[in-house]
Amino acid sequence: MSFFITSADGASALTPAGYVASVVILVAVFVIGLAIANRGQKMTARSMAFSAVALAIAFLLSYVKLFEMPWGGSVTLCSMLFVVLIGYWYGPGVGFTAAFAFSMLQLMQSGGSYMLSPLQVCMDYLFAFTALGISGFFRNKKHGLLLGYICAVIVRGLFHVIGGYLFWMDYMPDNFPKSLAVIYPFAYNYSFLLAEAVITIIIISLPPVKNGLTTITKLARGENA
Repeated sequence: MSFFITSADGASALTPAGYVASVVILVAVFVIGLAIANRGQKMTARSMAFSAVALAIAFLLSYVKLFEMPWGGSVTLCSMLFVVLIGYWYGPGVGFTAAFAFSMLQLMQSGGSYMLSPLQVCMDYLFAFTALGISGFFRNKKHGLLLGYICAVIVRGLFHVIGGYLFWMDYMPDNFPKSLAVIYPFAYNYSFLLAEAVITIIIISLPPVKNGLTTITKLARGENA
């Protein structure tokens, strides 16, 4: 049974069996990772349920593309926010575990159709999306959600940029100024990431949304709402 198929240009793709195996591995990694992340603490049904629901919402929203940027890259409807929320609720251990699970989901969603090398997969998916868990370090900070979200987006972008320089320079679109080719990975990746970030920050700054997130955070942490 084969989990990968290789095309004529050397790219690899997941077969149906590969997708099934990936889902099984993903579920196992998520459950084991949460157990390890909560080592020394009581892992509750509440934390697992809230993490799983937030992860599912993030994955669904990653399909809701608001618009495409001129040089490529899709702006989704706050999909990163729900991954960032997990770290903000429960800290970096759970945050990075959930973000890694999200990176696997993203790999199966789109990266599984075109993989150049293991390092490219890590830079574009595993490292980049797992970086969203950095929000966990801002769990108890003032304006922690906002600061954690901004930091997570910036760090995710850095991995994409490195991957861009290593693997994607030959794919620069014709409408990108050739005189600015050296900044193409920055322009491509941060154009859609920052556009989504601005939209998300505006949305979560609205009083009803802000109050709702505060209430949900208290519920997720088991505090009095």
